[in-house]
Amino acid sequence: MSLDERKYRILQAIIDDYILTAMPVGSRTISRKEGMGLSSATIRNEMSDLEELGYLDQPHTSAGRIPSWRAYRLYVDQFMRVAGLPQGDQNRLQLMFSHRMRQMEEIIASAANVLSEMTDYTAVVLKPQLKAKILRRVQFVRISDERALLVVVFEGGHTKEAVVSIPRDWPDDHLYILSGIISRFVEGHAADDLATPLMALSQEMSGHQELFGDMIEAVGEGTAGTKPEIVLGGATKMLRHPEYADIEKARGVLNALEMQGRFADIMKDRATMEFSVSIGPEIEVEGMEDCSLVTVSYRLGGESAGTMGVIGPTRMHYARAMSVLHGMRRVFEQVFHEEG
Repeated sequence: MSLDERKYRILQAIIDDYILTAMPVGSRTISRKEGMGLSSATIRNEMSDLEELGYLDQPHTSAGRIPSWRAYRLYVDQFMRVAGLPQGDQNRLQLMFSHRMRQMEEIIASAANVLSEMTDYTAVVLKPQLKAKILRRVQFVRISDERALLVVVFEGGHTKEAVVSIPRDWPDDHLYILSGIISRFVEGHAADDLATPLMALSQEMSGHQELFGDMIEAVGEGTAGTKPEIVLGGATKMLRHPEYADIEKARGVLNALEMQGRFADIMKDRATMEFSVSIGPEIEVEGMEDCSLVTVSYRLGGESAGTMGVIGPTRMHYARAMSVLHGMRRVFEQVFHEEG
């Protein structure tokens, strides 16, 4: 048994109706749709065939059918048409990022919140994972008589902080001057190339070897073996959808969202894909068998940097999610370009 044109039409109509209503769809509902031109009996027979093929499920004997994850896979691959984001939504995105944001964390948090707000799903954004960590500046800030906070700032706004030891008698002006000297020296250099030049500089600035050693260690920790980080927006938005009215199912989804390390790996794997759609078991995360993940990648400085996406029920409005994500990617890359 295979899918002919009539089965395609009926399946698409069922998916469209279920996305809107979250209610099982009966044959009479489909037969009344404009242009269908089929009797309820004919549609019932076709729905039985679609269930046998694995595209429909019947939650209760007397109820209508609902699409399976395989149906949504077919829908995304063959039926879905992604339109451009309406001008009103584009303006809304621009407006939300119109104020100046200086820190990468602030930009990413705003992106996650805006994505969640505009799609009504949970948003997930992978922080930029640029291959070459280029330093912009360092800053020492006194926090006690013998301790200072070392802030290392990389291109793109990423920062690494570490507490370092300083001589008790150093005035704040000394820390300010030292920050300026080192910043001029390291600006534009790759982080993994700093150890030898900084040690040479430390020899010229006698008495600071321990401080330079702490700084080299902090830079190394900030660039080597770093786990990719993600930011969630609207984590509880999932609970607003009727699929998660069941407490156990809702708990499973929330527990899965807490596995940020796992999601970071998933998002990192998708950083080289322009877009991806993972449905149900394709996500490969326990507790998210009834969820979908839609992502788009973004680029910074001409190279693949990270991924942003939304997590929702398999009954997701996929075309709308893709439109918002594409629009967000354009604004996101523009904001980072301006901030860089």
